[in-house]
Amino acid sequence: MRIPATVAAVSGALALTGLAVPAASAADELPKVSKVSVNSGLDIVVGPSAAKKFTVSVTASHSSGIQDVDVDLWHGTNLDAGLDGLLLPNEGRATCTAATATTSTCKLTITAAPGTDLYGNLLAGTWHVAVGVFARDGRVYWNDYQTTHRVQRASTLTVNATPEPVKKGKTITVTGKLARANWETFKYAGYAAQPVKLQFKKKGATAYTTLKTIKTNSTGVLSTTVKASADGYFRYVFAGTSTTPAVSAAGDFIDVR
Repeated sequence: MRIPATVAAVSGALALTGLAVPAASAADELPKVSKVSVNSGLDIVVGPSAAKKFTVSVTASHSSGIQDVDVDLWHGTNLDAGLDGLLLPNEGRATCTAATATTSTCKLTITAAPGTDLYGNLLAGTWHVAVGVFARDGRVYWNDYQTTHRVQRASTLTVNATPEPVKKGKTITVTGKLARANWETFKYAGYAAQPVKLQFKKKGATAYTTLKTIKTNSTGVLSTTVKASADGYFRYVFAGTSTTPAVSAAGDFIDVR
């Protein structure tokens, strides 16, 4: 964790107890955090090989003004013995914009790269967000458990309806594949045993209707059959999990004659 040279260091545990460095009267309160935004509130979705850069902003206030902030994302059960992932800021100091003499919003960027920062698929899911705020008078606020945010493995989903054209009442086979980023092999791999909805939108309609829900097989493949009724579009829709974002396949048009 960064500590500005002009500000005394304080551990997360110390800050959580309500103590501050340097010692002062009770009137000298710690900085207060009013808002933390990670990636504009969106899940951090990382593909199999390309690094993902995102912004974290912290709005904080103190009677003396805000000098700097620090933000780190960490994964694990605790910081002492259970830490297995850490994402640190790219900058040595945050960019702070003052709204008033006492309140500022400060921004930092963080980069998450498969194979290094995200060295294993086990890191997908919920991460803790640690926040430090440094006031101009030397007061320090630190919370290793300020909030949480999800880092997910990017997903893909395909669909193919055959045969086409097809006679009305005949059987249509709808296949597809659900896959997600593998941060260890730097490729997409099938996502097994996941429920996926098959939906249909009749030509000229504005919305899809769910026909059935099926599960992917051991390699992420989907396959089911339906009866041909009318021209329209078939698609698969995956609702997502804590480690993998929701995704919908682009509709595949079927010509029914």
